[in-house]
Amino acid sequence: MSAVRRKGKRTAQQTADACGDASVDLTRLLDIVSAFARQTICVVGDFVLDEFVSGEISRVSREAPVLILRHRRSEIYPGGAANAVNNLADLGARVLPVGAVGDDEGGRALLSYFRRKRVNVSGILRVRKWATATKTRYLAGWTHTTEQQVLRVDREPEGELPPRVLQAIERKTRQLARRAGAVLISDYGLGAAPPSLVAKLSAKRITLDSRYRLLAYRDAGVTAATPNEPELESAYHTRTGTDVAKLEELGERTLHDLGLEALAVTRGKDGMALFERGSQGAREGTCPPRHIPIYGSDAPVDVTGAGDTVIAVFTLSLAAGASYLEAAHLANYAGGIVVMKRRTATVTRGELEAALRREATAQR
Repeated sequence: MSAVRRKGKRTAQQTADACGDASVDLTRLLDIVSAFARQTICVVGDFVLDEFVSGEISRVSREAPVLILRHRRSEIYPGGAANAVNNLADLGARVLPVGAVGDDEGGRALLSYFRRKRVNVSGILRVRKWATATKTRYLAGWTHTTEQQVLRVDREPEGELPPRVLQAIERKTRQLARRAGAVLISDYGLGAAPPSLVAKLSAKRITLDSRYRLLAYRDAGVTAATPNEPELESAYHTRTGTDVAKLEELGERTLHDLGLEALAVTRGKDGMALFERGSQGAREGTCPPRHIPIYGSDAPVDVTGAGDTVIAVFTLSLAAGASYLEAAHLANYAGGIVVMKRRTATVTRGELEAALRREATAQR
């Protein structure tokens, strides 16, 4: 871990929040959201293209027991680390993305998308003879019915990123990390943000969303992480089920094993569980876990990319001065908003502010 990384720097408000209950001041949350536009976040990770192909059910094939779909439309959206970048941009932050795409149609589509949003893409490298990871979801429905996903086809690059590309990513990341209020690591297993790179960063704070190798970052100096419950179970080859005590034991173990200041575990319809060190620089113990109930409906429309929204809002909130509890609440609100949208969606600053104001009105 870099010796200059500042950990445990808390405001008076954050210290007051530490180890308290799970409630927060909604006016304070609105103040944090209003500061989003003044923040700069560096996002390092695996850039993915999400493709959605919609078709109307025509008939059942005579060749095989499968549906024949009449093509309606195809849509593309940023996925993976690119989705985190997209969320940050829609929240008004300045984003500095670093990663790699192939020198192919998918890579060009992602770069064009971000240029239209005036996101600086100088840190996204185009790699020859390397494919942009693409997840294609096929959706089927009748004219007046809701489309349902019937098939997903993933196209991933063969082999690892070349050493020269990894070196270039490292140089760019170390350069941009010094200009950011936080560095967000989005690891989808494609190799653009290895633990060895993260360990070399001089950053104010580093947040992590790792799909497959959470524990590999144990010596990388990560400040906070936001896994979902299945990812936590997978890391330790166990199941928590409905056993909250087991979840809490696993969360505290992860907090210790990774040397984190905070761990926010997303739990679908059960909301979020926050694990946090007890005080500035504390090593003798942790706060009791705080459980945050789900915001909005427990029947989501589409959960695609929701984890990217959670890590984006959590990270941006910390950069804007939020405590871990405040950041977790804001991420929970954002997650509740985005799962009610179709496709790989984002949340905007206006939507987040509107949700907070509705909540404040309901509590009066």
